[in-house]
Amino acid sequence: MILPIYLYGQPVLRKVAEDITPDYPQLKELIENMFETMYNAEGIGLAAPQIGLAIRLVVIDLDALSEDYPEYKDFRRVYINAEVLETSDEKDSMDEGCLSLPGIHEKVTRPTRIHVRYLDENFVEHDEWVEGFLARAMQHEFDHLEGKVFSDHLSPLRRQMNKNKLGNLAKGKVSCAYKTKRVLR
Repeated sequence: MILPIYLYGQPVLRKVAEDITPDYPQLKELIENMFETMYNAEGIGLAAPQIGLAIRLVVIDLDALSEDYPEYKDFRRVYINAEVLETSDEKDSMDEGCLSLPGIHEKVTRPTRIHVRYLDENFVEHDEWVEGFLARAMQHEFDHLEGKVFSDHLSPLRRQMNKNKLGNLAKGKVSCAYKTKRVLR
């Protein structure tokens, strides 16, 4: 089932998400719905706060990038209760966009390598160092679990330059090709 994606301005996007347990209601169905919602919106990642749930659940599928990044062929993962434990000093900048901030794309500087701990969909724990584009995607999605969005990483000047766009998003003044949940004012 395709779920609405919550847009910038929705309070759930600013909440710190809570851990879940294996008995979370209809978890397998929720995970599949998140993947379906993400594919429908042509995204590569989706965090539960983006569908209105303040829980620590993220889905990422990088297969669409496999032509440029062959290592991501058939890459489809679920991250539960994920956290970034450590980051490298080396950073790089790359354009980012977000399904919750449609129409806004900006260069964001992030560490190139991260140490993460998470549970997969079977609640098996993983503790690993990740680098490259996957590290960027994970940081972007895991930010949602901490109540952050990518525009929070912009310089004050770039934030000011996007002030009107962000304001319009927060007022629900946006057109999307996918199902959304806007703030009603």
